[in-house]
Amino acid sequence: MINRNQIMVTAGLLAAFTISAAAQTRVVSVTNVVTVMVTNVVTMTNYVSAAPPAPVVPPPVIKNWASSATVGLTLTRGNNNSTLLSADYGTKKKTPDNEYSLGAGVAFGEQDSVETVNNYHAFAQWNHLFTPRFYGYLRTDGLRDEIADLDYRFNLGPGLGYYLVKLPDTSLSTEIGGGFEAQRLGGEDEVFATVRLADHFEHKFSDRARLWQNFEIFPQVDQFDNYIINFVVGIETAFTKSFSLKTYLEDTYANRPAQDRIKNDAKIVVAGSFKF
Repeated sequence: MINRNQIMVTAGLLAAFTISAAAQTRVVSVTNVVTVMVTNVVTMTNYVSAAPPAPVVPPPVIKNWASSATVGLTLTRGNNNSTLLSADYGTKKKTPDNEYSLGAGVAFGEQDSVETVNNYHAFAQWNHLFTPRFYGYLRTDGLRDEIADLDYRFNLGPGLGYYLVKLPDTSLSTEIGGGFEAQRLGGEDEVFATVRLADHFEHKFSDRARLWQNFEIFPQVDQFDNYIINFVVGIETAFTKSFSLKTYLEDTYANRPAQDRIKNDAKIVVAGSFKF
């Protein structure tokens, strides 16, 4: 028979076992809580680092040729009688891989029956995009300016360009290249190689207003003091989809002009522009 002492020993053993089991259960529970907390912290870190970057929206592609004709006329009568007439034509087209632009213009002016402005110019440029921002170009342009005693000036050359900014409402590109220049200035023919540095900027404030600026410099390769600078800055305000008003400053600086001619020629033009 089981005596009283055996019963007490057995009960004691059962109680010790129960307490030990309970203690082990609490330790496991605490360990599980710690594991869950660490897992949550790691998951939150992964979520923050995986945030996607903001998308870049490219400017719209012009599938068809977009053209415009601009005509400006300024008349003064009184103590001084002057006339300034200017007309320009431009067209451009953009595809995913290529950009085309062409333009031509003429300006004529006189003051007190003395001719003060008489020039003609034209240009064409083709850009081939290697990436959405980086491109190669081929450009040609020509100018005749009778007042500056320039019978002709012709440039042709390739180069590279890069869009520093390329957004739907703002674009800024820079270009560098070489070229071949032929001219007859002051009755003398010249042919030489040039370097071309340029930038083009445009910003659209809205669908009805934009600002644009173009700059380029052509120094002669072996005589850097013989250079030409062309600069244009202007603003355009649209009244309808097809008609707008342009006001712009156009400036040409020749560091080596013809004899008895000044280095700088500038004009401010206010003109109406028709898009088609």
